[in-house]
Amino acid sequence: MRCLERGFVVWLTGLPASGKSTIAQLAAARVREAGVRAEVLDGDWVRSTINTDVGFSREDRRRHLLRVAWVARLLARNGVAVFAAFVSPYRDVRAEVRRIVEEEVPFFEVYVKVSLGEAVRRDPKGLYRRALAGEVKNFTGVDDPYEEPESPDLVLVNEGVSVEVSVGRLLGFLADLGVLPKF
Repeated sequence: MRCLERGFVVWLTGLPASGKSTIAQLAAARVREAGVRAEVLDGDWVRSTINTDVGFSREDRRRHLLRVAWVARLLARNGVAVFAAFVSPYRDVRAEVRRIVEEEVPFFEVYVKVSLGEAVRRDPKGLYRRALAGEVKNFTGVDDPYEEPESPDLVLVNEGVSVEVSVGRLLGFLADLGVLPKF
């Protein structure tokens, strides 16, 4: 397994259940198969390990994401391809994340786009159902906003296409930019 001369951070943002983590995991696996070090930072994993002290208020979400930005930057500056999958609902916080990472390594904001109806239909953890019933507060897309990116580096419409298509588009985008070899 080799490190890249210069790593990078792909920040996948979108509604809960949009497919961010699935795309990140599959993309990282393909990158590893090509012999390149890759790491996935996933919202659920980070909250259960590194950021156990943060909730879902706006300020807690900000603190959570800024910590992740520093971890992603550290990995990437050491030659790792980082795929960070986080709802990251607020534009201003995503801009802060970008500033932190781009001081040292390339950063790509990827909007994994699905309709709210599709996200509710998928709902693998039953969180939309619970939020709509009032059991979960500050849930993005229900009683807390998701601010769509205004100028993402890439939009992956992950509805009506296979996840393999979305992963292929992402890896093709990165190869076209020259940060990864062609797949």
